Amino acid sequence: MATVQLHKIQHCFCVALLFLLQLSSLQFASLGYNVPDKYFINCGSENSVTESGKVYVGESTLQTSFNSSNTETNESSVPSPLYQTARIFRRESWYKFNIDIKGTYLVRLHFFPFSSSTNLSSPRFNVSVPGFWLMQNSNGRNDTNSNSALVKEFFMNINTSSIKISFRPLESSFAFVNAIELFVLPLHLISNAVARFATIGGTSHYSGGLYSRVLETKHRLNVGGQTTKDILLRNWIPDDTYLTYPENAKNRSAYQGQIEYRVDDDSDGPNAASYTAPSEVYGTAKETRNISSTDGDLGLFNITWALPVDNSTDHFLRLHFCDYVSSQVGLTYFDLSIYDAHVIQVNNDGNVSNELPAPYYYDFVVKSDNSGHIKVSLTPNGNAPIPNAFLNGLEIMKVIESSNSVPPDLVEPGSKHNRLPVLLGSVLGGLALVSVVVLLGLLWRSKMRKEKPVENSDWLPILDNAGGSSHSRLTDITSHSSPLPNINLGLKIPLIDLQLATKNFHASQLIGKGGFGNVYKGVLKNGITVAVKRSQPGSGQGLPEFQTEIMVLSKIRHKHLVSLIGYCDERFEMIVVYEYMEKGTLRDHLYNTKLPSLSWKVRLQICIDSARGIHYLHKGAAGGIIHRDVKSTNILLDENHVAKVADFGLSRSGPPDTQPHVTTGVKGTFGYLDPEYIRSQQLTEKSDVYSFGVVLLEVLCARSVIDPSLPTDQINLADWGLLCKNKGTLQDIIDPSIMDQIDQNSLRKFSETIEKCLQEDGCKRPSMGDVLWDLEYALQLQRGTYDDSSSSVSASLQLPNVRRLPSLSTLSEANNSIVRGD
Repeated sequence: MATVQLHKIQHCFCVALLFLLQLSSLQFASLGYNVPDKYFINCGSENSVTESGKVYVGESTLQTSFNSSNTETNESSVPSPLYQTARIFRRESWYKFNIDIKGTYLVRLHFFPFSSSTNLSSPRFNVSVPGFWLMQNSNGRNDTNSNSALVKEFFMNINTSSIKISFRPLESSFAFVNAIELFVLPLHLISNAVARFATIGGTSHYSGGLYSRVLETKHRLNVGGQTTKDILLRNWIPDDTYLTYPENAKNRSAYQGQIEYRVDDDSDGPNAASYTAPSEVYGTAKETRNISSTDGDLGLFNITWALPVDNSTDHFLRLHFCDYVSSQVGLTYFDLSIYDAHVIQVNNDGNVSNELPAPYYYDFVVKSDNSGHIKVSLTPNGNAPIPNAFLNGLEIMKVIESSNSVPPDLVEPGSKHNRLPVLLGSVLGGLALVSVVVLLGLLWRSKMRKEKPVENSDWLPILDNAGGSSHSRLTDITSHSSPLPNINLGLKIPLIDLQLATKNFHASQLIGKGGFGNVYKGVLKNGITVAVKRSQPGSGQGLPEFQTEIMVLSKIRHKHLVSLIGYCDERFEMIVVYEYMEKGTLRDHLYNTKLPSLSWKVRLQICIDSARGIHYLHKGAAGGIIHRDVKSTNILLDENHVAKVADFGLSRSGPPDTQPHVTTGVKGTFGYLDPEYIRSQQLTEKSDVYSFGVVLLEVLCARSVIDPSLPTDQINLADWGLLCKNKGTLQDIIDPSIMDQIDQNSLRKFSETIEKCLQEDGCKRPSMGDVLWDLEYALQLQRGTYDDSSSSVSASLQLPNVRRLPSLSTLSEANNSIVRGD
């Protein structure tokens, strides 16, 4: 009994210590984001000044000595007290900042070449951080307005304990800086995963993500509004000077009500949070100026902005929308184009909010052409109930790639004035934090030794994603937004139990990675082996996807759908726990693998199993569910190669009986996406059928669905497979390891099924029930159950007239399936 009580006391103490640690992180997402006080530096001065409500501290308060010859003071009036002093660098020098919280940071550098004994108008210098050039061959002047300061703004992910900003004068010159800002940003301001848009080829996944780059602000426009500053101290300026045809646009009257952000500050897009853009941006807009022609018709004109950028360089675009004029959702929708190439149809669908006005945004990475501009256009849709187009805000940032030419930072022994290590942070606070961490580690080590010996048991608290509270993300969202129906709270698993199950998410337990984060193998206290999917900050999976996956999995049970074991949403973690699948993903067994090749019969059975799972989603689950991300990595295999469909984060309820489709933003995986869905944003069950057809082709050919290294006509597997099927050369691209195993009649039926699934017109595609029947028939042909004398792969012969009766396996599945009641 005493042992049990001691265990409870240790557990509670550990939780309390973790909570105290969270309080030091400053990331109180649930309480709303506030800009931290550090680091704001008034360079070259011993005094502190206040600007825009923030105190920029003098360098003397940083307990660092500087040579007075490196300081210049103002000899004339300047627009701000922040620009009355500057720090001068005659040789390579740097500021060093200690980083307490890993994440995305904003860096602002202020330059104003005021009149002084040193001619500040003639410097030439570079500025860098490790691995990246921020500025090269700069003179520190604002070339567009000589009376204003030059403010350079950068966004970068920092996952090290410190960061150096280095100033490197060019030969026979010098560098200077007036002020520096560096502070951590809200967790979901910028996501790592983003779509790349190409004028030829549409959208695809941006390889490597944004966190491996640095973003430099080029433009931030308050479209239809005036200059304003947001809570991140970012300047938004009017857009008028960038309109190519001003006569086509007009300012929409400002919204008189309160802009209601319908998500918490810790949520990811497309919903906008209060820090995404201020209400002054979402409450103003440019809209189409409709001009009546001489015959009385209403002319619809597009609105186009052309913004100067660097040539042939990747740029990050964020477009802000808030419909505060329409009386209900769906009345206004219009087309967004970049460089005159269609991107998406803009529509405030249910993914954002069912109420108006609801602010939201779209993100893209676009490579600029050689015109020196990026052109963004909005075109009204004449079929919309309210034909109009509008834009509330626009941001463009240059994507800076890492460079091997950035020299390492060197520290000269005994140097004080040419190297500027800025001592930041409290020594006592650091010691206290270390003491807590050590104590917590000892307690966890003791706990683990009593329960079960494990390897690599140096336990540390989880701080990367933590906020300032241990309360539930789902509780937050249900109290401030729409409720979460059908959540079985009995499935909630404490975070500490998952830490124990996965050895504190140790690398040795890692079994998979994806855009959402990592998947770990774990063993719960009851001995059940599980897969633990833990979302990471800035990943492709945000809170809406987390909620959706829990809701879908908590409502359904089927032998070919992965089972939900539980979930965890403590301290802003997003963790889904589901049954462990021994053999991993279908993709793991098809190509670029050392695993044994799957036989043709096994592959056929896997396809049948998967089709059964998807068919149940479409027809067996209450209301019908569209998966929306069917792909080979979302089909998992158990120890007997029984397949189960997984990952329901993007799933949507099917359309009501009165409607043929669900109108929604395009989500999914490039290469598997239904082209009709991409064009129209109209999602149906047939979109899953298309994606499954790509999977079938992937199974047959054992190659990736997108391979840029191949010739142009072979890059996209779906296009290449259909071309080969039509030419009668499909056998040339079949996986050689199974070529001799396939019965020609079975292959013919299988290839015909693929062709039907990949029809351009969704109405011409079969249902998943029809696909399941065809696949079972292909397996029966393979086994010799049915006789078909055809032996030509490319021959177009009629199949026997077989009655379409449910197979025994289908009937037994229907009887064994479970749907949880509401």
